[in-house]
Amino acid sequence: MVKIKTKFYCRECGHENPRWLGRCPACGEWNSFIEERVEKKVLQTKTKPSEVLSIAKISSAQQERIDTGSVEINRVLGGGVVPGSFVLLSGEPGIGKSTLLLQLADLLAKKNPVLYVSGEESANQIKLRADRLGISSENLHVMSETSIQKVKDITEQNEYKIVFIDSIQTMILEELQSAAGSVTQVREGSAFLMRMAKENEISVFIVGHVTKDGSIAGPRVLEHMVDTVLYFEGDQHHIYRLLRAVKNRFGSTNEIGVFEMRGSGLVEVANPSLVFMGSSNEPLPGSAVTVVMEGTRPLLVEIQALVSNNAYPPPRRTVNGLDYHRLLMFLAVMEKRTECTFYNKDVFVNIAGGIKVDDPSIDLGVIAAILSGLKDRAHPHLAIIGEIGLTGEIRGVSQIEQRVNEAEKFGFEGCVIPYINANRVETAKIKIYPVKRLEDVVNLLSK
Repeated sequence: MVKIKTKFYCRECGHENPRWLGRCPACGEWNSFIEERVEKKVLQTKTKPSEVLSIAKISSAQQERIDTGSVEINRVLGGGVVPGSFVLLSGEPGIGKSTLLLQLADLLAKKNPVLYVSGEESANQIKLRADRLGISSENLHVMSETSIQKVKDITEQNEYKIVFIDSIQTMILEELQSAAGSVTQVREGSAFLMRMAKENEISVFIVGHVTKDGSIAGPRVLEHMVDTVLYFEGDQHHIYRLLRAVKNRFGSTNEIGVFEMRGSGLVEVANPSLVFMGSSNEPLPGSAVTVVMEGTRPLLVEIQALVSNNAYPPPRRTVNGLDYHRLLMFLAVMEKRTECTFYNKDVFVNIAGGIKVDDPSIDLGVIAAILSGLKDRAHPHLAIIGEIGLTGEIRGVSQIEQRVNEAEKFGFEGCVIPYINANRVETAKIKIYPVKRLEDVVNLLSK
């Protein structure tokens, strides 16, 4: 009887070990080791001979990007698709990843032959989705296949320059005996596709599933292999979706693309400030508006806060779209620097529109919304911008001119901004209220 040899692999970083360990020595994750069969076959792939070049002799001319036909996707990718790039798209189940990729494939197929490979759907099922989205391009070719080697052969035979793989967890290398979606298959399959992309200047897009905690399924090394990691996020109960780059070797990682999910597919949102501000133009108690920067784009965001009495300690703190620990910090600073008390009050904070914000310039807007909710009184029609320090000082923010211009464009009466930024917006047409400390903000909003 032949004994089957196995090894244990960390699903987070791909570290291998001859026996199971409770904690991975490479990445420190607990209970991340899974058992897989040791492969006997060695992968044989044809590779082009490498050439050693002097850095001084390599042309520095920037390679022309491929226009996707979508303003939002071009912005996130840094200006378009780079030939030979390897892009990973991830998101929660049902968020619209396949819809986004199929629409992107249709846009790219207007000027280039495109291959769309699905390991999850048949060709007829892809066609049903394409009919719903109104897609019927002659240059868009679809194939239902799970063998990566067959995908490579067909790609090279037909000279496709853009390939979509949906998804990497369903694809297999036949030389490996492990199941689809295993650490070995995902790692080796991604490496195989990466070599194909780099050697033949083929742009490859792959879909990656996510785990229950929101991270990309499979070994962590997958994110290091690819050139760009895109997250497609949003609440399934909202119609708006955000495309965000968390890694991009060819552009900024601060840009976002905003889309609206409709029955006919995803539609670009040209002016997302209208989405995140809410439908009411009148100031309401427990509400404040701030301006955050997502890359080069200013966004008006409405912050809602509800403060209610609580007779049963401890009080509740609930936040949506913002870091929970920052809310605790805001409440501590307000209790220390002002006359506000929250030990017997529940505090609920929500960022309207389902957007998640980590820009520190939102701090003052959150505090203003909490003050409004605490006193149950609406603030004036102001955009409130600034970062708060633990000592109560208002710290400066970047790109203040763009933020003020965005507020001006939407008809706000004025802007509350850090005092240190005031000299940079002296020519603004709306009224500017510079503030130095938290007490200045409280006094201004109490008038």
